[in-house]
Amino acid sequence: MWPNQTRSWSRSPLFQILSNPEFLAEGTAIQDLFNPDRVLIGGRETPEGQKAVQTLKAVYAHWVPEDQILTTNLWSAELSKLAANAFLAQRISSVNAMSALCEATGANVSEVSYAVGKDSRIGPKFLNASVGFGGSCFQKDILNLVYICECNGLPEVANYWKQVIKINDYQKSRFVNRVVSSMFNTVANKKIAVLGFAFKKDTGDTRETPAIDVCKGLLGDKAKISIYDPQVTEDQIQRDLAMNKFDWDHPVHLQPMSPTTTKQVSVTWDAYEATKDAHGICIMTEWDEFKTLDYKKIYDSMQKPAFVFDGRNVVDSEKLREIGFIVYSIGKPLDGWLKDMPAVA
Repeated sequence: MWPNQTRSWSRSPLFQILSNPEFLAEGTAIQDLFNPDRVLIGGRETPEGQKAVQTLKAVYAHWVPEDQILTTNLWSAELSKLAANAFLAQRISSVNAMSALCEATGANVSEVSYAVGKDSRIGPKFLNASVGFGGSCFQKDILNLVYICECNGLPEVANYWKQVIKINDYQKSRFVNRVVSSMFNTVANKKIAVLGFAFKKDTGDTRETPAIDVCKGLLGDKAKISIYDPQVTEDQIQRDLAMNKFDWDHPVHLQPMSPTTTKQVSVTWDAYEATKDAHGICIMTEWDEFKTLDYKKIYDSMQKPAFVFDGRNVVDSEKLREIGFIVYSIGKPLDGWLKDMPAVA
């Protein structure tokens, strides 16, 4: 303050904190913004808080119908966001749990999920069996929910939601075990082509992608991995595979890949190059181009017997078997002599 300057005090403005969680999905974020299922606004249950809620509601009302703008208290808004992602992940883990049972009994998980989805109380969305869910939200939000439950003295509820993640981890381990057991109980020094590394198609996002754990599982058995993804860079793949993973059930850090293991991984920008001289193919992302590849050309360039392990159920397994592949599809009746193999845990 300068000499002789008079200090003037003004009343500090009063701020209100609102909760306005987003429900955008990667690949459709702009569409989700302009045509949302709902907009959720949470605020304090005071006159000032409700005035702030109505102010924000008026902004959204310019393009969102008023009956789709929901207003709640702060905790309801925060938990609604976590619950939405937890419920979606739960559906994926549920159908993936059924996929293991389908393989054990000879049922077809696509037929089961279709029949279940025709029930109007359930619906068909998020009932596609796969090698597991990934992305930045599902696991993070479930773990947030687990933490809140434990802090509020609800261990049984926390354990319920933990199980959703455990089934997801189990599905990835089961997939790796199926690959190894199908290829005569070892993939050591065998080339495995991994088609797709992103956690879902139409994005280059690799956060929590199942491909990381599957690749690490195969590398643990000394496989040679060749990876192709149309959007994920080699640097990103190498960083993901070199990163430590924290096991929250057994709090120790798993070891990152050693320089020797890193040499067992190659990244290509062509699916045909990735599969050349490979013993097996693992389809890890549901990219549309994987449905239309020339699999006869791929088969001719591979070692024999040639295996396809479809972690997303994107290829026509019968057509591939006609070409000569031994095919494993998540939750589908097993191929030929694989039927006589014991269930993979």
